[in-house]
Amino acid sequence: MTPPDIATGPRNRERLPLVLRNPAFGAVWTAQVLTQAAARMFQVGVVWWLVSQATDTDRGLASGAFLAVSTLPAVALVPLVARVVARCPHRSVLAGAAAVAGLAAAATATWTYAAQPPTGVIYGAALLLAGCQALFDPCLTTSVPELVEDADIEAATGFELATQSLAGLAGGLLGPLLVDAWDLAGIVAGCACAYLVAAALVAAARFPRSAAGPAAHAPGDVPRHRTLRQILADLPFIRMVLLCFAAANVFTTAVYVVMPLYTRSVLHGQGSTVAALEAALGVGTLLGSFTGGRLPGSPTAVGGTCLALMALALGMPGLAPGLAVALVSLLLAGWCVGVIGVRFVALFQRSVPAADKPGFFAVMQAVLGATFPLSSLVFGVLGDHLEARWLCLVQGVGLAPVAVALFLLGRGGRVASEDGDAEAPLTGSQHIADQLDPPYASAEDTHADAASLGVAR
Repeated sequence: MTPPDIATGPRNRERLPLVLRNPAFGAVWTAQVLTQAAARMFQVGVVWWLVSQATDTDRGLASGAFLAVSTLPAVALVPLVARVVARCPHRSVLAGAAAVAGLAAAATATWTYAAQPPTGVIYGAALLLAGCQALFDPCLTTSVPELVEDADIEAATGFELATQSLAGLAGGLLGPLLVDAWDLAGIVAGCACAYLVAAALVAAARFPRSAAGPAAHAPGDVPRHRTLRQILADLPFIRMVLLCFAAANVFTTAVYVVMPLYTRSVLHGQGSTVAALEAALGVGTLLGSFTGGRLPGSPTAVGGTCLALMALALGMPGLAPGLAVALVSLLLAGWCVGVIGVRFVALFQRSVPAADKPGFFAVMQAVLGATFPLSSLVFGVLGDHLEARWLCLVQGVGLAPVAVALFLLGRGGRVASEDGDAEAPLTGSQHIADQLDPPYASAEDTHADAASLGVAR
């Protein structure tokens, strides 16, 4: 134990948030906040720029195509990401990805300040930044056991998933406001600063358990260098869960196309209105990330309930148009996203063998992100032919059957368990899910960390 641990005392340290009592994790987590906030700020800002300034017609198609380009690397680079994360030191991968993104953003900012770049340049910058983020995110998720003790995995997962809501909150607020104030140049310059600071934080952090990671497993425990297909083949329950969420993402991620269109055509608002809607979604996700572990029930029951609530929340602005209704609906939808993320990512952390985690989390990001380009393009094209209110209703109606499917998936796993099919992979995975419920329901200390961060903010 280091002298600061002795001075602080074990009991006092237990009361501190994880990011304070584990400086290495705190630095890496801060870097994740910065990179995802930069990526979100760039996406939201450019979409609002396209909708409000850059295009006079086909605004939906232009913004949808941009968001599709921004998500393609997460799908196309899965094999490469899995190999890099599995074979290279994680700190080097994280710092390198952030540094390359920062330099690319700085070069784009220089061009933008000198003259208005062609739209194709902005699309190209989005592709490059998204590629770096596609490498950064699964690498950080894989690195969690190297940064924290096993007892802190739930707390680390909560903080890691809260990053998305913090990024959505910060990036969603700043993106449209910077467009209104300093046009496109302000966004790209801000992204460059955030990425470069993140690279410096990761490079300075220590990964105390990285050396013990692979060595902690006996050679016969899990096959090494397995293909992505083999990894998913041994996890049928988790594979079905991922497919459910991929189907849900077709309708949930469309919100990033629908929100700017809804703001312009229904609310007749400005960038500040888009920022308020993005902030409501981010705050809701933050609250869900910090409270999701306290909800009773199996992951599939909680997930199915949250998807049903999201269906109601996303469809409500179409039934009752107005800023107040949209804000409350996005707050509820964000809370559901946060709850689902905490419950299922922690389940994956404990269910997936350590040697398979680099490949699995790359696959997870790809499966969940594969529908984003499709969703962006489809809802973008629909946005040029349908009112934004109808797009909200399509989102709500489309989510309902996915919620039912997730409920039935969990019920099927319990039935298999009751029939005594102990060797079925579905039963084993569901058993793991059931075993995770008591720690979630009683992890007061874990969520005290999260609550204290929320109060501090």
